[in-house]
Amino acid sequence: MSKSPSLKVYVIAYLLFLYAPIALLPLFAFNDSRVIAFPLAGFTTNWFAEMWADANLFTAFRNSLIIAVSSSLLATTLGVFAARASTRYKFPAKGAVLGLIMLPMVLPEMILAMSLLVVLIALGVPLSIFTIILGHVLVCTPFAVAILTSAFQSLDRSLEEAAYDLGETSASTFRLIILPLVMPGIISSLLICFTISLDEFIISNFLGSGDPILSVYIFGQFRFPAKVPAVMALGFILVCVSICLLTIAEYFRRRGIAKTGGKDTGGFL
Repeated sequence: MSKSPSLKVYVIAYLLFLYAPIALLPLFAFNDSRVIAFPLAGFTTNWFAEMWADANLFTAFRNSLIIAVSSSLLATTLGVFAARASTRYKFPAKGAVLGLIMLPMVLPEMILAMSLLVVLIALGVPLSIFTIILGHVLVCTPFAVAILTSAFQSLDRSLEEAAYDLGETSASTFRLIILPLVMPGIISSLLICFTISLDEFIISNFLGSGDPILSVYIFGQFRFPAKVPAVMALGFILVCVSICLLTIAEYFRRRGIAKTGGKDTGGFL
């Protein structure tokens, strides 16, 4: 990169374009004005107090927490099974099956959401928090599989074979040997899936039944200019939480690689 100044300028400009809006969140979250514009009027924490006093916000947060926890648990569980099968066993159409599992990662979410909505209506399933969880599991599972496949691939096969030689069954070997070794990857998958589900808007908007969901609630508040500063305060908190979760996930990912003696080839941070 040092030999290509133009590439360096492009990378810096790209990062500024990508992260400058996030950097503006704390400025307007603490700005003593309801108008989101420069110059800043002064320092205040009133918008955080207004945010905490909003009962609808807490209802939306509770629903989103239920959805995010349920989705991350289900997606990670499915990811463990899929990653284990893909790295340990050979079966017909293995590549096609894994491709279908990873497909939601590359499909436009608008198409995915509309397809799910049509299927659910055709089956007569009423829209609810449960249908949102189903949609989020579909979106999160490919990320869980990608993370856990890396964790399972870094395992030393000789440890599993040694357990079999000592009389352990397949189930006890998985529970006592394999699961503890891939646990950092499982924790990383849970945190990443939780973050993805918490931030998901399109699926929540299409498959929701009117119950307040945090991402949809935030979008709706932008219709009211007087509510925007409180939304900025909420956005600042969500960014901080997301960064913390991603940092913890990356820590466990690297810890899992180091634990199994694998080579780190990159991660989230």
